[in-house]
Amino acid sequence: MVSVFFRENLCTVFIYNEFLDVPAPYTSFARNATSAPAAEYYDYIIVGGGTAGCALAATLSASAKVLLLERGGVPYGNPNVTRINNFGKLLADTSSPSSPTQQFVSTDGVFNHRGRVLGGSSAINAGFYSRASRRDVADAGWDPRLVNASYEWVEAKVAFRPRVRRWQAAVRDGLLAAGVSPYRGFTYEHLQGTKIGGSTFDQSGYRHTAADLLEYADPTKITVYLYATVHQILFRTTPTPPGKKPKAYGVLFRDSKGISHVAYLNSGPTGTNEIIICAGVLGSPQLLMLSGIGPGHQLRDKGITVILDQPMVGQGMSDNPMNGILIPSRRPVGVSLIEVVGTTNFGSYIEAASRISFQTMTPSMAQAQHLANQEGSDPYRNRTIGNVIILEKVTGPFSKGYLELQSNDPNDNPRVTFNYFKDPRDLRRCVKGMKIVKRVIESRPVSAFRYPFSTFQSLVNLTLSIPTNQRRRHVSASHSMRQFCVDTVMTIWHYHGGCLVDRVVDRDYRVIGVDKLRVIDGSTFKYSPGTNPQATVMMLGRYMGQRILRERIPQ
Repeated sequence: MVSVFFRENLCTVFIYNEFLDVPAPYTSFARNATSAPAAEYYDYIIVGGGTAGCALAATLSASAKVLLLERGGVPYGNPNVTRINNFGKLLADTSSPSSPTQQFVSTDGVFNHRGRVLGGSSAINAGFYSRASRRDVADAGWDPRLVNASYEWVEAKVAFRPRVRRWQAAVRDGLLAAGVSPYRGFTYEHLQGTKIGGSTFDQSGYRHTAADLLEYADPTKITVYLYATVHQILFRTTPTPPGKKPKAYGVLFRDSKGISHVAYLNSGPTGTNEIIICAGVLGSPQLLMLSGIGPGHQLRDKGITVILDQPMVGQGMSDNPMNGILIPSRRPVGVSLIEVVGTTNFGSYIEAASRISFQTMTPSMAQAQHLANQEGSDPYRNRTIGNVIILEKVTGPFSKGYLELQSNDPNDNPRVTFNYFKDPRDLRRCVKGMKIVKRVIESRPVSAFRYPFSTFQSLVNLTLSIPTNQRRRHVSASHSMRQFCVDTVMTIWHYHGGCLVDRVVDRDYRVIGVDKLRVIDGSTFKYSPGTNPQATVMMLGRYMGQRILRERIPQ
């Protein structure tokens, strides 16, 4: 099978291997984990072929022997992943253990998703691409020059300028009319005002994921095992000389048939070889706990031998709350995901999509459609609800939660509590953001898409009728925007934390208290950088890969 996609004036042809359905450049190094030997040795073992892991593995393969372990398959050849028109189907496809999307529900009653595919969440998200702010870079202590070069390395493969059509253009103009200024035009930079950001969907609607970054890899120095689930990081702990830390030396993983394999670190002449966890915000703290690093009492309760009693593992979990308004459109609109963003001066982002309704984020799609189309006084009966959507995301946030193990099986989701709006500052931001949403909806450019009888209040009531989460709906939510924010909160998939810098890892992302182990992914973030974190997570994989290679081969 041949697939062709276009990038500006360049044409790339991928010829797929029918067994694994991976592009031809990958066939020499990507294979099913069932083909893995019982044991083998590498300089770097990377757990998680997601948004950071692919960039990191490709970079390290320039000078070292690298193993990348991914619990899912590949994104290529799956139209639900690769085509923008199938975004709703992608989020709904959670039934199979091999599906690219794994759903979880936080204890807050909010539906969420995580990637289970090469490319990680970059293969299942809405595709918006925007860099971190300069302040984010400074706060992280990153080298700005290397950061910029790393972003450019990522962007050469996966970032595109969207073709802004009528709905997104109306939202852009509506944001400016609502006072979210100045207009910044098209840019990847994080700036206050209204802008058109990048997208990982090209102009033909084809998704590009972090997996594309493996095109940079040296195929002679990298191995990628698919459907490889890591169960444990292995440590040398006994006998431990006084003052010495536990040292990671290998990983135990199982293939799709349940057969165990072990990958070990080479001793290496420089002693720099390491295991690097890039398993994502849920997977990284979960794997640390399953391997004996975490709150001692919780691990002992699960029968896990404690390697390091580290109470901060799983702490500091946050998810940026999202609220929005559904608007049945009287004008035909095509599918668009996030392209235009309004960045306010008070910590709220305003975004929009079209022909993607909130029901795609929940398992209650049929029920939601029934509620909207039922007989009675509903003026939107027999129309597709949510033709266009305006969203509000709270930056930060200030509210923090935690993660706990539900079982000792790495295939099971951990139990996550995000504590949405526990900090009142987040709720105040939501209310202010929704006031901007109201002004955008009532602006002349956006009003052209609304039915004449659809007031903002009627749209609020319509949104409240959709089961977007498992939370209770209060009668007061119809006229109290504070209660509306609390009752209708959803995710925008920007959750982070669990392995925070300065608490679980140091500024070089080494796990504090053990040797030969790092965590490099969004679990280390104290807050979500920029408008959307995926650009920065990919950048971080490249950035740290270069930093690690410099340690390996001193300049």
